[in-house]
Amino acid sequence: MTTAIWWIRRDLRLDDNQALAAAMRAASHVVPVFVLDPALLGSPWAGTARTGFLFDGLRALDADLRARGSGLVVRAGEPAAALRALAGEIGAHGVFAEADHSPYARARDARVAAALPLSLAPGVTVHAPGAVVKADGTPYVVFTPFRRAWLALPPPRPGDLLAAPARIETPAGIATLPLPDGAGDAAAGPFVAGEGAARRRLSAFADGAGAPIHGYAEARDRPDIDGTSGLSPYLRFGMVSARRAVVAARAAAAAARAAAGRRSAETWLSELVWREFFVHILHHFPHVRRESFRADLRNVAWIDDPDALAAWQAGRTGYPFVDAAMRQLAATGWMHNRARMVVASFLVKDLLVDWRAGERHFMRLLVDGDPAANNGGWQWAAGTGTDAAPYFRVFNPVAQGLAHDPQGDYVRRWVPELAGVPEAFVHAPWRMSDAAQRAAGCVVGRHYPAPIVDHAAARARALAAYGVAKG
Repeated sequence: MTTAIWWIRRDLRLDDNQALAAAMRAASHVVPVFVLDPALLGSPWAGTARTGFLFDGLRALDADLRARGSGLVVRAGEPAAALRALAGEIGAHGVFAEADHSPYARARDARVAAALPLSLAPGVTVHAPGAVVKADGTPYVVFTPFRRAWLALPPPRPGDLLAAPARIETPAGIATLPLPDGAGDAAAGPFVAGEGAARRRLSAFADGAGAPIHGYAEARDRPDIDGTSGLSPYLRFGMVSARRAVVAARAAAAAARAAAGRRSAETWLSELVWREFFVHILHHFPHVRRESFRADLRNVAWIDDPDALAAWQAGRTGYPFVDAAMRQLAATGWMHNRARMVVASFLVKDLLVDWRAGERHFMRLLVDGDPAANNGGWQWAAGTGTDAAPYFRVFNPVAQGLAHDPQGDYVRRWVPELAGVPEAFVHAPWRMSDAAQRAAGCVVGRHYPAPIVDHAAARARALAAYGVAKG
C-alpha cells in the first residue's frame, strides 16, 4: 500500500484534475487535504464573500468525495508544517498539488517542497507560464501577440479532459477539523458553490447551437441584461477547469449557425486568454502586485482623499452608473466587467486616487477576486500596466451609462432613489430642472448626491498629473 496527499488549493473539482490524477497514478491510497492557511484567511485581502464561497465549495467537494468512498481532510496552520505532520501520521510518500503562480503561492510551495516531496501539476491555466513566450524566450507583455502565440499552441481537446474518478481509496480514521461556516455574505450573492453548479452554468451558457455564448459579443457590455457566463468565481477556485472552459468555447464556435455566433464564441475564448495573460504577467513580473508595471508611471501624484474614496466605495459619487456598480459589488460580491472598467477609471482618473486602493477594495469584496486578474484589470484601467488602456483614455461615466444601460434598468435596480427619474436623465439626474426633480421624487443633493467631481475638469487634472509623471 502506498499513500499520497492530494493538496487542494484552488482546484475544487474531481473532473479534469491533473493533480488528483497524478496522485492516483502514484499511490493506491489518496488523502484529499485542504489546509486552512492563516496567512491567506487572515490577510487584509481576504473577504467574507470569497471565503464563504470557498468554504461552501469545499463542502460540496467533500460530498462528492464521500460519494466515492473518500472524504475531505481539513487541517490548519502554516502549510509546510501542517502537511509534514499529516504525512507523518498517515505515512504519505508524496504531496500532489496544482501549481499556482502568485508570489505568495510560489514562496509557500517552495517551503513545502523543502520539507516534503512535492509534485506540481498544471491546471490553473491551459498553457503554463513559460509555455507562451517570444522566440528569444522572454515573456509577452502585449496581449495581441500573446493571444496569437497562445492560439498557435495545441489546444485542449475533449479527449484530453480527465473524467472524475469513480472511486478514491482513502484510509479511514484520519483526524480532521470542521470547515468554517460558509454562509453569510456569500449566501446573498448570485453564485451557488461547487463543481456541479459550475458545470451546469457552463453548459447553460455554451452548449447547443443557440446557446447564449453565440450572442456574447453584443451582450457582454450590457450590465442591464444577463449576457455573460458568470463563470469567473468557478474558474477562480477551479470548480471548473480552464481546459474544460476552452473546450466548450471551441465547441460553441464550431456549432454556431452563423458567422456572428462563431465570432461571439471566439470573443469569449479571447476573454479566457486574457485571464491566462494576466496569470503569466504576474508569474514573470511579480512586482506588479506592489507597483505599476510601467516605470514611467510609478510617480503619478495621487490624491489622498479618504472622503472621495469612501463615497466611491459606498456608491455615493453622484454618477448613477458608477454608483449602481459599486452597490452591486457591495450587495453580491460581484460586478459586471464593463462596470468594473468604468468604476476603475472613475476612481483613478476622475478622483485621481491610487489604483492600489481600488485593487484592495475589490479583493476584499469580490467573490471572484483573483490576484492576477484583479491586478491586471486595475493596471489596465489606470494605464500603468502591460498592454494597458492609454493613460489619456478616460471613461465618461455618463456616456458609458447611456451606451451600456440605455434604458437605465441597471441603474434603477441598484440605485432605487432614481426609480422615478425619466430615461433621458437617469444617467445624469442633475440635468433635470428643479421641477422635474421634484416630480421624479429625486431632488439632487437631498435624495441622491450631486456629482462629487466635474468630469471634464477631473479629466484635465488627470491628464496633467500623468503628463508630469511621464515627464
